Amino acid sequence: MEKTEWYLEYENQINRPGLLGDISTLLGMLSINIVTINGVENKRRGMLILSESDENITRLETILKTVDIIKVLKIRKPKLKDRMAVRHGKYIHTDRDDRKTIRFIRNELGILVDFMAELYKQDGHKLIGIRGMPRVGKTESIVASSVCANKRWLFVSSTMIKQTVRNKLIVGEYNSDNIFIIDGVVSKKRANEEHWRLIREIMQLPAVKVVEHPDVFVQSTEYTLDDFDYIIELRSHVDEEITYEAIEEQPFGQNSGFNMFDF
Repeated sequence: MEKTEWYLEYENQINRPGLLGDISTLLGMLSINIVTINGVENKRRGMLILSESDENITRLETILKTVDIIKVLKIRKPKLKDRMAVRHGKYIHTDRDDRKTIRFIRNELGILVDFMAELYKQDGHKLIGIRGMPRVGKTESIVASSVCANKRWLFVSSTMIKQTVRNKLIVGEYNSDNIFIIDGVVSKKRANEEHWRLIREIMQLPAVKVVEHPDVFVQSTEYTLDDFDYIIELRSHVDEEITYEAIEEQPFGQNSGFNMFDF
């Protein structure tokens, strides 16, 4: 019988030696294997486990709920954020009012790159927006994630090295395995109708599209923020406010102050 992967997260109520060993023994008695385990926050521990039977998972949950030294927080089929928590030992934070908005700060770029790379590996259409002030690491993260996912990236509009506004792609670039990168501010300020026609073509591809400054992008298109599968917010620090006045006033072109290291 094929084994199914589950995510288990619990919080220590009494931090005593040997607790993890006791839980591991219980899992073994139920023929449940531990794939990965890590501390995820304070007294919490998360693990990916494998079981041949959903019934054994139900039995595990019932037993653990009778134990007073731990509190079971989650037993479920693993989501991407669960895998990231176990892999990095840290939660990915989502907006309380909008669960598809995910927040990172600059010292979490490693987690962000890993998270986006996993999104890139998924098949089909996916529209990802990324908000952040200039030089916080948006484009750097998008490109690094593409490399991590072994995907080719294409700039449809960008200021990474110099201003880029493309009006067409060559035949080989219409590939659903590519990552298409669009800068909403550049497209709004510098694009013509041919450029917007190209964007509409790209949007029809079963591929990943990443839009920097999605709030500005939707001002010039028929798309809305509801069309985005994920909105990523990247800040230099937790309390940084993302504003668009300074971004939209930023001059573009060779004298803009951007260079190949200012992502």
